[in-house]
Amino acid sequence: MATPRRTPAPQGVGVWRRVREDIAATRRNDPAARSKAEIVINYSGMHALWLHRIAHRLWMRAGTKLLARTLSQFNRFATGVEIHPGAQIGRRVVIDHGMGIVIGETAVVGDDVLIYHGVTLGGTSGHRVKRHPTVGSRVLIGAGAKLLGNITIGDDSRIGANAVVTRDAPANSVLTGVPARVRQRTPAEQDLVGYYEI
Repeated sequence: MATPRRTPAPQGVGVWRRVREDIAATRRNDPAARSKAEIVINYSGMHALWLHRIAHRLWMRAGTKLLARTLSQFNRFATGVEIHPGAQIGRRVVIDHGMGIVIGETAVVGDDVLIYHGVTLGGTSGHRVKRHPTVGSRVLIGAGAKLLGNITIGDDSRIGANAVVTRDAPANSVLTGVPARVRQRTPAEQDLVGYYEI
């Protein structure tokens, strides 16, 4: 399966444009979000993503990996979300509730992904290889789900709460159970969006 296409930031788009995208994505996906101010001040999942972006930039520069790892550990302490600075996270990703999320070093997350608390994108190899999941765009990952190993989850898929996923899944899949079983989304499910998927 192909690596998900992450939407590159348009030329000249700065930090504030990305922040506005994040706020808008959170308002779209969380009916409890009452205002922009509430989101900016109180949403730890968003804070975790903002700190991760800084840590990731440091990780990509020679000589600043220790600083990147230190910032990612501070991020974990401050937000309850652990994202390795090497992980690649797309645009408009929403981490809802956040606590207990772990995203490994070689994980790749596409655009417009919704991740609930307790999710793990974990590795299954002790070698320095691609050992964490690749998640396509517009994927919903339910609370407590575990995605393990160098697997690929196709775009527009839905992963149920507490599912344990260890195999690839094509686009438009529904994955539930332990171990997760894969089926195609039905036409009725295609029309559902955001919070109401699973």
